[in-house]
Amino acid sequence: MTRSAGRIPAQAPSLGSKMGWMEFVTPANVAAAVLLLIPYLAAAFWGGATGARVRALPAWAQTAAPVLLCVPYALVAGAAGKFQWGWFALYAALPVAIAALVRQAAPAGYGAERDTEAQWELRERGSWREFVVLAVLGLAVDLRWFESAWPAHLAIFNKILLLDAGIYGFVLVRDLEGTGFNLRLRWRDLATGLREAAFYTPIGLLLGLGLGFLHMHNAWPGLMPIGGAWVFTFFFIAVPEELFFRGWLQNLLERRLGRNAALFLTAALFGLAHFNKRTTSFNWRYVLMAAIAGVFYGRAWRRDRRVGASAVTHATVDAIWSLWLR
Repeated sequence: MTRSAGRIPAQAPSLGSKMGWMEFVTPANVAAAVLLLIPYLAAAFWGGATGARVRALPAWAQTAAPVLLCVPYALVAGAAGKFQWGWFALYAALPVAIAALVRQAAPAGYGAERDTEAQWELRERGSWREFVVLAVLGLAVDLRWFESAWPAHLAIFNKILLLDAGIYGFVLVRDLEGTGFNLRLRWRDLATGLREAAFYTPIGLLLGLGLGFLHMHNAWPGLMPIGGAWVFTFFFIAVPEELFFRGWLQNLLERRLGRNAALFLTAALFGLAHFNKRTTSFNWRYVLMAAIAGVFYGRAWRRDRRVGASAVTHATVDAIWSLWLR
């Protein structure tokens, strides 16, 4: 079973360490976390109202507003004595560049009722600019381009900052149709997500054990650790990755390649994103397991085009892996 969470524990301190997480709970880190969670949660739970307010701004303000995403970097790095002006400039400029590119991806009249049918079709098909943005965001996270900017064990701030930059561009400015970024979960989202997890689990279990990728553990961690692992994975691993791979990438590819081709291509790319996990070489077992899981994540998303549904599948699979099969 896949575990995208493998990216974070490699950077995070053990809860059993002498200081544990508490040594990282500082005023600067807490303030930075709050600033990064505001756009994430606003878009996830009040996306319509938040997006309408952003799109009501003048064009220059829409483009310039995400410059504020450099503030969390300044807080965290400054407090740790790791602040560098070059990284500060990058975190100021990159979100603005993403917003500008995504706005340029739409034709004249974007967001207006006067859009012609041809303009609407072009806007909904997406453009090369949007795929460039996705490539930069995906590679930056997967290859850890910017993680050296952050203090040890705090690179998760980088992932959420880049997620916010994507959310601002694609969800709040672009209002990409069919993304399904609404975390007000419905019973149908839970049913769909758990169904796809149930479909994948026996496949992943048999294949993973056969490949020597999975290892069974008989321990029962308790309800609190199980619930905590699932919630953390859902919000900080599953949702960001499902929004990127399904809500944005599979969504845009569907418009050009069709449903099935987009499903399998996105799943393959999702698998390849795990090539460097838990190893210093190409981890083909992880790639294979993640790619197969990606098919079921994609199926969960495309049923109703809901990121919440595929994130339920993803979080359930990852939680099972981390608690009993790691």
